[in-house]
Amino acid sequence: MLTGKQRRHLRALAHDLKPIVQVGRGGIDEGLVAAVDQALADHELIKIKLGEAAGLDRHEAADQIAEKTHAEVAQVLGYTLVLYRADPEDPQITLPKGKGAAAEGPDAEDDDEDDDEDNDDATD
Repeated sequence: MLTGKQRRHLRALAHDLKPIVQVGRGGIDEGLVAAVDQALADHELIKIKLGEAAGLDRHEAADQIAEKTHAEVAQVLGYTLVLYRADPEDPQITLPKGKGAAAEGPDAEDDDEDDDEDNDDATD
């Protein structure tokens, strides 16, 4: 799951990208999923154009494509979707660390607060 900071970073990177895949009347089928999967393998961050003829809800379409390709939805803006999936072997995009990053553990923020409280007790 992407944090807000990571989504913002990916949106900034995707700003100048052109849509690589277009969803048309066929909707979300195996061919589309394969094309998106290959594009994500090649680029990590892609734009998808959702055509009006597809007749799909744009948020549902983004979620379905992301789920089928094991990607994350970075943005849905109008009929343009931005998907991200890190390359498992050689990631090209470095995401910013979120607050209380997983590498530090989920309670890392609480530990810092406990240290501050200990310092306050020592000075009182």
